[in-house]
Amino acid sequence: MKRLVLVAVIAILLAGGVLFALRRAAGPVSQGTVAALLPSEAIAVAQVPDLNRTRDQWHESDIYKLYCEPAVQDFLRKPLTQIPDRDANSQTLRDFERLQIKDGFAALISIESDNPVFLAGFRFRGSQAEADNAINKRREQIAGHLTNPRTEDYQQHKIEITGQGASLVATVYDNDWFFVSNDVDQLKGLLDRADGRSKNQRGTLEQDAHFRAATAHLPGNCAAWFYLQPRSFGDKLASLRSQVAPSAGSNQRTMLEQIGSICGAVRFDGGKIRDIWFVEMPKQEQNAKLARSAAELGTGDTVLYLATLLNPEKLAGLNQPGSTAPVAAWLQKVFDVASRNGISIDDWKAAFDLELGSLADWPATAHWPSLIASLPVRDPVRANKIVNALTSAIDEDGSWTKTDKGGIHFFVLHTPASLLAFAPTIALSDKLLVAGADSASVEAAITRNGSGLMRTGTYKTAARTLPEPTNFFAYVDLPLLYLRLDASLRPMLLMAAAFMPAISEHVDLGKLPPAEVVTRHLSPIVSSQRYEGDGYIAESIGSITLTQFGCTVALPAILWWNGQHHQSH
Repeated sequence: MKRLVLVAVIAILLAGGVLFALRRAAGPVSQGTVAALLPSEAIAVAQVPDLNRTRDQWHESDIYKLYCEPAVQDFLRKPLTQIPDRDANSQTLRDFERLQIKDGFAALISIESDNPVFLAGFRFRGSQAEADNAINKRREQIAGHLTNPRTEDYQQHKIEITGQGASLVATVYDNDWFFVSNDVDQLKGLLDRADGRSKNQRGTLEQDAHFRAATAHLPGNCAAWFYLQPRSFGDKLASLRSQVAPSAGSNQRTMLEQIGSICGAVRFDGGKIRDIWFVEMPKQEQNAKLARSAAELGTGDTVLYLATLLNPEKLAGLNQPGSTAPVAAWLQKVFDVASRNGISIDDWKAAFDLELGSLADWPATAHWPSLIASLPVRDPVRANKIVNALTSAIDEDGSWTKTDKGGIHFFVLHTPASLLAFAPTIALSDKLLVAGADSASVEAAITRNGSGLMRTGTYKTAARTLPEPTNFFAYVDLPLLYLRLDASLRPMLLMAAAFMPAISEHVDLGKLPPAEVVTRHLSPIVSSQRYEGDGYIAESIGSITLTQFGCTVALPAILWWNGQHHQSH
């Protein structure tokens, strides 16, 4: 079952894809309308500018066309019937579509005293009676368990209130607007701003400098938009740190404290999904250019390629006492060994161009992909000194074999025999360092000449769809990845279904869609990040975006960890 989620990643994502997308984005088409209704202290806002337009664009997307494939529908029929209230949810969506909802939003206003305060609403077309017909169905489900229903008159508006304290729900109409909140005073303030009674127009989110600066980087015609200002979290963290370490200076601010705002947008672009994220913060890395040279180590079988700039000072900071970074202990060991060998941060900078490249090659003849990482070499002598130190830091008790072949130094760690071929290897030439989990893939990469990923038409076409990156780039050949996953996992899944009949109660693995049905609707994923003016802009495009792909791949691991956690208790 754990592997099933990964294999059916695309099919499962289809069922909730549009809802996922609507949670993740921002656009200036109507953000001024909503931002003018909200107080400047709003912590987070999400908005769907035009629900019906987003629905129409979703229906033209590649991923929705995959969802509509007869083979995919046949495979999903059984799991979809097990979704609670599926028919009721579909009817509710149709009811809201008839209202032609625009400027639908949800906002987190406060998190004080562990009692989050929310505001939400939307603009509709038609009469209040028509809106009531759609809204009351959901209002009864949401507030059906609450007690003490009552009304309160406010400025010619009738506020309907149910429940009390942390369970309070208050709703109100204002012409063609419907608003809801769990705080009556916040709802009244929203009505004052909507009706023009508020005397403090500068106190709105629309006039907030961080909001205006952040959303200026986002495009129009978005399916949805999202904004977050983490200042309240950063202020609490700074206050806590000052209590623990009063002498800490401003140069020790955490990453969170340096972020002024975060916003994002998602839209549909020629059948593909495109998301854009902006993070307002100071530039973190030095003035270096992302050359993407490691693409030359890839092949037509490369399913994943990442390139990013490293900051040695930031990496070294992870090994400070009290660090909670997962690799902090290992980094402490690495830097301790490097320091004992007389290696400084300046040595790292002098030895390597600090552009880390990572690739995953998956030939049709292999059961699993091979992974490598690379760094361009500046100074071979210093690089050799660092690699010798690292081989001691990675595993002091391991048996490392060092050999030379064709002018290339190979460092191989011998591990106990196992079912998996695992022989961590570092190869160092005068121009390049390559590290991987097995010697064959490392040697093939460092000796490869003229057959790089850059020369494949699929990669070249995909890479041109986004602006040039300055500090991060990612490429995922999603059709090829799905083909390889299908070939490797389908037999295992069918065998698992034979030994575990209970699986058939939830899904019929014999109806898994043919790989070619899925891949003809998939396209590569590309992601590009750059620093522009006052922050970082990250863009991604594909049949799904890199953000969605990462969340989907992480889902099986999260489910597995959650299962293990519950079993241990």
